[in-house]
Amino acid sequence: MRRARLTLLCGASILLASCIPKAHPLTGLPVAAKIPPIEIPTGHTRFVFDWKYEDADIHASGDGAIRAAYPDSARLDLFVAGGFGGATAVLIGDDLRAPGPSAVRRMIPPAPLLWAALGRLAVPPAADTVARLDGDTLRVDIGRGSVWRIAIAGGVLARVERIDDGHVVQSVVRADARHVRYSDASARRTLELVITSVDGNADFDASIWSF
Repeated sequence: MRRARLTLLCGASILLASCIPKAHPLTGLPVAAKIPPIEIPTGHTRFVFDWKYEDADIHASGDGAIRAAYPDSARLDLFVAGGFGGATAVLIGDDLRAPGPSAVRRMIPPAPLLWAALGRLAVPPAADTVARLDGDTLRVDIGRGSVWRIAIAGGVLARVERIDDGHVVQSVVRADARHVRYSDASARRTLELVITSVDGNADFDASIWSF
């Protein structure tokens, strides 16, 4: 029985590893590794969206909002359809606070990828950086071993990936200004946002940054 359980666990680990996509080599022509600043809009902005979340245990959906204050503060609120709770996170710089049980906290992407969902580039710097240009798309690998891979299309952040051991373990893809998808292949979870409105003159005060 013990050997059978060990075999089952090993098989599950191999299956999970096989589900994590491999990172392909960067495409395009080599260029100087100079990354332009990619920021959130100045002032106060409210993003309203519909969302859907899935992992091995939870399938949930609803609506929500992100209130962002330039240059580096944002609050995320997810409301579950039917009024059955939700999730909240406050992000200031690279400090992410998400109260509540672990089942709720795991719905929230880590800080660099939550920023990426808003179109802000905020990955940790590293000395090893490689860049390639393909048309109007700049693709950059930052780091070695554990790599942040970014794609900037027409001056807009389009994709951020976390690559470990040659596999894309987490990513944020911004298909356009309205559609955002966060994936964690290592935990088989996804969070999709469809932005329904953006208010560039939102009014909110400092109390939203505390719980």
